[in-house]
Amino acid sequence: MSLCPVCEQGSLAGFRLVKTQRYLRCPVCEATVMDEPCRLSPDQERDIYQLHDNDPSDPGYRKFLSKLAGPLLERLPPGATGLDFGCGPGPALARMLEAEGMVVSLYDPYFYPSQTALSRTYDFITCTEVVEHLYEPAEVFRQLDQLLKPGGWLGVMTCFQTDDDRFDNWHYRRDPTHVVFYRESTLAILADKFGWSMAIPRKDVVLFRRGSQTGH
Repeated sequence: MSLCPVCEQGSLAGFRLVKTQRYLRCPVCEATVMDEPCRLSPDQERDIYQLHDNDPSDPGYRKFLSKLAGPLLERLPPGATGLDFGCGPGPALARMLEAEGMVVSLYDPYFYPSQTALSRTYDFITCTEVVEHLYEPAEVFRQLDQLLKPGGWLGVMTCFQTDDDRFDNWHYRRDPTHVVFYRESTLAILADKFGWSMAIPRKDVVLFRRGSQTGH
């Protein structure tokens, strides 16, 4: 079996078949991963992303994003520099953070594919509703770790998986662009893998902090 793309330790094993979608489970970090042949094509993914109504001026969406923005801002110094990684077509979180005095760059492989944004280091990086879309999560987390300054923060928001009995009908699973699902235990193993500290300030939000030394 293939190696887990999240922790890079366990060998994926069969977990669930939901209609035509096959899911695998890592016995080490407990991540659940969609089997590769079941994934959408890049064009199909992009078409779905363009349907997302992520209006930066929508109060409901801003309230949703505040679950991450609030705890993160409590930990940032004035004028901190950040990267909204996977910001999508409407970078609402970046606008919210800029309104609080932060300086935010944008990156999204479909909508803001600026390699310049990936050539700097940052005080913080945000990933809201992003990590569940990653085909190679460990590689991306490794890249984000390298983009963080020592002591920098990585804020992630994704629905944590909890109850296997509800997996088949879980709204998060039904989005065909969601290919990997994380438990709290999965995130703890990621933190250990990269030498990060970890806090879960609100439901479905995790804040990782890079070590204060360059080599962790």
